[in-house]
Amino acid sequence: MNFEHLLIDNNDGIITVTVNRPKALNALNRQVFTDLKNCFEQYKGDASVKGIIVTGAGEKAFVAGADIKEFDGLDAEKGQALSKRGQDIFLQIEEFDKPVIAVVNGFALGGGCELAMACHFRIAEENARFGQPEVNLGIIPGYAGTQRLVRYMGKGKALELLLTADMIDAQTALRYDLVNYVLPKGEGIPKAQKIIAKIATKAPIAVSETIKLVNDYYKSDADGFAGESEAFGRICDTEDFKEGAAAFVEKRKANFKGK
Repeated sequence: MNFEHLLIDNNDGIITVTVNRPKALNALNRQVFTDLKNCFEQYKGDASVKGIIVTGAGEKAFVAGADIKEFDGLDAEKGQALSKRGQDIFLQIEEFDKPVIAVVNGFALGGGCELAMACHFRIAEENARFGQPEVNLGIIPGYAGTQRLVRYMGKGKALELLLTADMIDAQTALRYDLVNYVLPKGEGIPKAQKIIAKIATKAPIAVSETIKLVNDYYKSDADGFAGESEAFGRICDTEDFKEGAAAFVEKRKANFKGK
């Protein structure tokens, strides 16, 4: 499948998805959202995929926000629909069955910060900058920024950033638990590839169930404890569990098949 605003690189099952609108600082317009939706639909359930890296094209930005030109003419009904569509597509990323890592290589503002937060975790390069500047425009985050930011850094720090519209640098984001690593420029993608390659040596069913259960922790209608017990029981019937247990006893490397 071809994408208008995404570059796709497949390195032995590790997919790098690059938002490619560098002249617009990779701003999210409707077509970028459509491309992201189609991209993650295409790869979901593909056994050859080990994980996905999301990053931005150019030297300045991961994604510098939404394309404000597309906000012209919004009213209450259209605004709600725009927000809901963005939330749904970012939820699709959050619920992807393989690890998704954002490599933030510049500005991650507004919708860009929300995109990074929808990924399972984040690697920041030293030039990364994060923020939710929506109140400067008389609006609020629309793609779950008010929800995910609180998850990662807590109510007090999240409210401070949301209400002041301040930007934070990579080291501050690390202190606030918004990112997992801060690395020199150009080292983010190799680090993400290394992490995904390591996760790919683990049992695929166990990996996907773990992602789902951790996501369920934040859902008010999900009983995470019951879900964990049910998933644990299902996995006990898998070939991967039997192989993993046998490999441990026999002191050899397990050969998982995702069955």
